[in-house]
Amino acid sequence: MMIADGLSLDQIDVFLAVADAGSFSAAARTLNRTQSAVTYAIRRLEEQTGTPLFDRADYRPALTEAGRALLPRARRIAEEVGAFRLQARGIAGGLEPELSLVVDAMFPTQVLLEALKQFREHYPTVPIRTYVESLGGAVRLILDGTGALGLVAASACDAPTLVRVPLLEVDLVMVAAPSHPLAGREGPLPREVLRDHVQLVLTDRSGTPGGRDRGVQATQTWRIGDLGAKHAMLRAGLGYGSMPAHMVEADLAAGDLVRIVPAEWDGQMGGVTVPMCLARRLEGPTGPATQWMAEHLALVSQNVRGSAPLP
Repeated sequence: MMIADGLSLDQIDVFLAVADAGSFSAAARTLNRTQSAVTYAIRRLEEQTGTPLFDRADYRPALTEAGRALLPRARRIAEEVGAFRLQARGIAGGLEPELSLVVDAMFPTQVLLEALKQFREHYPTVPIRTYVESLGGAVRLILDGTGALGLVAASACDAPTLVRVPLLEVDLVMVAAPSHPLAGREGPLPREVLRDHVQLVLTDRSGTPGGRDRGVQATQTWRIGDLGAKHAMLRAGLGYGSMPAHMVEADLAAGDLVRIVPAEWDGQMGGVTVPMCLARRLEGPTGPATQWMAEHLALVSQNVRGSAPLP
């Protein structure tokens, strides 16, 4: 295989073999070639690069300064060609060129990370593209084919063209900054108290009707399309609102946020849950990597408590 200006991959392999074996004769045995063939390949490589790669003054050839400088690049070339061949064989055998995931911002990160670690070990040649959206926005990316699999809120996932598998439930807690007026109130807070303060509400950017006002207690709301931005605004004391428990656990422990309890939650610290599901399109082929990820996510969701109640 020629790679540039007459330079061949075979020459790169011979160069690496001599550098690793420490001699032309040892490299010849490794490559199952004659020593003269190895010597010729190195001589041609040196002619094409215009610089000596080995110092032959002693009994054993030693890398020159140029040889030491070029050795890491030669290894990368060999590794990339090997990865190219492996991925090409996988694609030819039906393996997906890429796996695209859509993840709702509320989905527990630890669950996703555990699945991704295992996926990389099983399918090292399949890159992953991840989209993070919220509510109906995440489902829309599954419906339009952007993502092959979605980890989405079940309440936003009722399209008949989707296959849905229940995964886990995310506990929500209502929180506010310590400086917020509601932070000093004890006991369950009635709606007439909550409605007089600004509530920060996560907006469904998909425009899906019927889902925008779930859990809204206040007369005045600020709507945010990004869960991370909502988190920052809550910490800044700009309002109160609900957040996934696993996302604010550290804030509550450090005192950067405090819990408030709506009376409608029957006095429970975490009275609202959001069921999450795995979703994919009903029609269309499912490759082996996609199928493996779907099955493994279901398994990991059973074993990892990404939404354990806060103490």
